[in-house]
Amino acid sequence: MEGMNTLERRQPRHVDRRVGMLMVFEAATLAVAAAVHLAGYTPAGSKPPFEASHAGVAEAIIGVVLAYGAIAVLRSSSRAWAAAVATTSFAILGFVVGLTITTQGGDVPDVAYHVIMLPILIFSLIVLARTGRGEISRGLRKTGQKA
Repeated sequence: MEGMNTLERRQPRHVDRRVGMLMVFEAATLAVAAAVHLAGYTPAGSKPPFEASHAGVAEAIIGVVLAYGAIAVLRSSSRAWAAAVATTSFAILGFVVGLTITTQGGDVPDVAYHVIMLPILIFSLIVLARTGRGEISRGLRKTGQKA
């Protein structure tokens, strides 16, 4: 925290509610994917290391974590930005791992889901990063410091 002035530490970073709604969408797709995998509605052609039930559990966990971040944003929590960045980063990491495993043994719909959703998650993180940087820069300009 050294080097941060009082204004920067006390002023929570605002996160646009549209980012929260995008996170809700991302979490909802994970809920659907988890339900599909856990219910066994996947094609029978999957081969190791891909295991539908393992994918379903991972998707459920990532979805719950992402939903937590979305709720923090939509409730305008004082920690909304940090929660959104942390949960979105976690989801991106999970999708990268999932894509790696799915390309080795999953079916085309599973790979397509990861390939479509990963850029959306990355977009969310970029928007959050820009929001954070802008807030810090504005705070520094107000105090006369350079970013």
